[in-house]
Amino acid sequence: MAEIVGGPFFEDLFVGQVLDTAPACTLTDGLSSAHAAIVGDRIRLALDAELSRRVTGGRFANPALVWDVAIGQSTLFTQRVIANLFYRGFVFCSFPQIGDTLYTSTEIVALRQNSRREGRAATGLGVMRIRTVDQKGREVLDFLRCAMFPLRDPAGITPHAANLDEVKPAPRSKPLTDAIADWRLDQFGSANKGKHFADLKEGTIWEIAGGELVSSAAELARLTFNIALVHHDSAPSGSRLVYGGHTIGLATLQITRALPNLVTIIAWHNCDHLAPVREWDTLRSTVELEKMEPIASGGGLVHLRSRVSADRAGGSEQVLDWRLVGVMA
Repeated sequence: MAEIVGGPFFEDLFVGQVLDTAPACTLTDGLSSAHAAIVGDRIRLALDAELSRRVTGGRFANPALVWDVAIGQSTLFTQRVIANLFYRGFVFCSFPQIGDTLYTSTEIVALRQNSRREGRAATGLGVMRIRTVDQKGREVLDFLRCAMFPLRDPAGITPHAANLDEVKPAPRSKPLTDAIADWRLDQFGSANKGKHFADLKEGTIWEIAGGELVSSAAELARLTFNIALVHHDSAPSGSRLVYGGHTIGLATLQITRALPNLVTIIAWHNCDHLAPVREWDTLRSTVELEKMEPIASGGGLVHLRSRVSADRAGGSEQVLDWRLVGVMA
């Protein structure tokens, strides 16, 4: 008999289960260029090798490329995913360089079956802890992701009833700025004209004129090892859905239009997918500067909120609510 290859159903999951067999990935210029062709790249450190060397000491890799690879490597569990709901506790512990290799392990930390709805197949939510390290064992990322899974039995019942509100990211003993402690932000500031941290004002809202077309969705999923069926095959849900990192990447591109001197993104407070995105949608965003936090050595952190809507046949719909922390010189 043929063995079905397609990933676990909700009944197959248990707390403490770990998968760490996704292919490792070396970050290369070619990978970076292919990624940028799909979601864009206006992060100066990722584009300017000389500036990156002066500020970071090496060849900086775009953070959106890093998180897309890490999330893609975590999809061994979520091959049958119905939807991704949220991310929590996302912080860069270190920033990889071009030439570094990423390894990711994914652990199930909480499970809850959803309430049954008349006429709908049974589903459940799983919270996963995703940990990424480089070839030297240095911690890169450690965060939580929540996904919705189908049950093998559409009318099935499981005992899983965790309170997902009580699931917290691993506590951090180091300050948020630890990953950039040895960076020369003064070199970034002196090299680039325009507004920097001292020129910004809390409460500013930017409405980005012009949208971003969502294209090459399946290509981005393949590029970043994302094997969730729903991003490649329309059969499971009736239509192919765009990988959430694609939406986040285009939101990042629009943030850099508002803040062209954004040095990098260092953390996410939260990232909630409010509705699915499909290929050929046009994404529009509003960016708000919620809080500014000076760094003693110069520059500072900017706490931003990106709200993204998708224009499609039939109207516009809010698809992303993303609160993140950026670095400015």
